[in-house]
Amino acid sequence: MATPLSLNTDQRDDGTFVVVATGEIDLSNLDSFAEALSAATRDGAMLTVDLGGVEYLDSGALRALFANADRIHVIANPVLMPVLKISGLTDVASVESAPPPAER
Repeated sequence: MATPLSLNTDQRDDGTFVVVATGEIDLSNLDSFAEALSAATRDGAMLTVDLGGVEYLDSGALRALFANADRIHVIANPVLMPVLKISGLTDVASVESAPPPAER
C-alpha cells in the first residue's frame, strides 16, 4: 500500500520558499506535487524542495522536478539519490542528500 503524500509549503525569513513532501509521489498525487512546485516558483524565486521524507517517486515526479530544475534546490532522501543521478537531475539542478533521520 502506498504511503499518502503530505505537502507543506512555507516561506523562510530570507524569502526562500520551501516545499516539504512526505510519503510517496506517484500518479495518484502527481498533480498536487506539480502544482505545489509551480505555485512556489511562479514569481521566478528559488525554491527548496525537501524530499527527505519521500521514499518513492515515479517518472511523473521526475518530470515535475525537471520542469523546475533551474529554480530548485532538492534535498533528497538518500534512497532516492541513485534515481536522481541516473535520471540526470543532479546534472541540471542543485541536489543534495538529506541527513539521516537521527540527524534531522
